[in-house]
Amino acid sequence: MRVKPVARALALSLAVLSGNASALKTDQIIESTLSVDCLDWRVVGICFWLYCTYYECEIRTSTKYRHYVPDAVVSSYAVTGENPWEEVREMSQKNNQAQGGEWYTTNEAHENNLAMFKNSDVIGHPGGSIFSEMMKDYSYSCPGAGTMFFPYFLSVLDVSWRQDLPEALYPASMIPGLREITDLTQTWGNVHPRTGFLHQSDDYKSGAVIAQRSGDIVTRNLQPHVYWPLLAKESPGYWPAGELIEGDAKTGKWQELTPTMSQTCAVFPHSGTQTQATYGDYAWALWRPYACCERKGQVFLFSIDFDTP
Repeated sequence: MRVKPVARALALSLAVLSGNASALKTDQIIESTLSVDCLDWRVVGICFWLYCTYYECEIRTSTKYRHYVPDAVVSSYAVTGENPWEEVREMSQKNNQAQGGEWYTTNEAHENNLAMFKNSDVIGHPGGSIFSEMMKDYSYSCPGAGTMFFPYFLSVLDVSWRQDLPEALYPASMIPGLREITDLTQTWGNVHPRTGFLHQSDDYKSGAVIAQRSGDIVTRNLQPHVYWPLLAKESPGYWPAGELIEGDAKTGKWQELTPTMSQTCAVFPHSGTQTQATYGDYAWALWRPYACCERKGQVFLFSIDFDTP
């Protein structure tokens, strides 16, 4: 339902004075890691190792596993300084270069032509201890790239988040159909330019597009933004997640944390119920796939996959 400007302003004022009653808590995020659907643990292949003693060498094998790890909490929110994750809100307060930020509805026919703006933060997922405990029920587990509570990206510190350059000059920003969050039935928006502005009348979809953009930034090296890469280095018997690609669950998937808490993961776009946040703030856990096998020798030789990751 659309809210007229005066009523919306009153609601926003009350929210600022009383605090967001639906603020996301750390304990809720930790509990959300107990999702078998998001974990998707499976055996995917066999690893071969060369094991040598002083007298002889032999080839040993170990099982190759793949599962998803909750690397980060990615938020997108309208009012600067009002990250829906309450305990980390102080990380992204207003500063001299990041003062503005708000969402609104005008009830005008040409509303779809208005640019909306959202801030975004990518912060290390706090559920490491619960996740490790859950993984004891499985034969073997792989470490993720995320560090709990580490700020990988805070849009208030990134000048490029509030201006199009240089990404407005990217081909994906100018050519329709490139890097779009879309499927056969719907289009939510474009990944580039990776700024806080976009044209989308549906607030939930705009929040999802912004989350995809910031996730896209932190899972790549040498991007024109102020951030820390959320990437692990490959090593013998360990294959970490790479670049996040929109619509491709093999590179990462999203678990909604607020405005509703979900026990399943999906990619954008997706069907089903999409709850609009009262104050324009959203958060998702970003789960990414990792594969690994137990070391059984001094030298890793190769692996054989019989399940496509």
